[in-house]
Amino acid sequence: MFTLNWVQKNYKDLTKDELYNILKLRVEVFVVEQECPYPEVDGRDEECMHIWLEEKGRLYAYCRIVPPETETDYYAIGRVIVVKEKRGQGYAKELMERAITFLRDEWKAEHIWLHGQEYLRGFYGSFGFKEVTDVYLEDNIPHVDMLLEFE
Repeated sequence: MFTLNWVQKNYKDLTKDELYNILKLRVEVFVVEQECPYPEVDGRDEECMHIWLEEKGRLYAYCRIVPPETETDYYAIGRVIVVKEKRGQGYAKELMERAITFLRDEWKAEHIWLHGQEYLRGFYGSFGFKEVTDVYLEDNIPHVDMLLEFE
């Protein structure tokens, strides 16, 4: 019997297999499952922290933490994924808690931004994220921008 393990690595510490599995999962969910053809590999992965849940090399949950590009930008949590067979088991909640804790404690972020799908705004709101835009369409999927501010 294998156990699920949480992993956290920056880009330079990822193995080729880990990077391949991350990109494969992101394409499976965001491009194939959601029927949304767009360039998933966006050139930002090298500067990100990657957090995932795996068992024997198979990824079940993933997100990346993105540093700001400019002094006026925010740290962000993106590409939040839980595979279909593991949804509803609390992994997304634990993944978000890990990402928020990392940003607050390790990168000393004062704000966290996310660009979430509209149907998940209640989920993200449960962590303290507030909506900062109206719902808008991106790639034919309703999205909303949300912000978490630490006191």
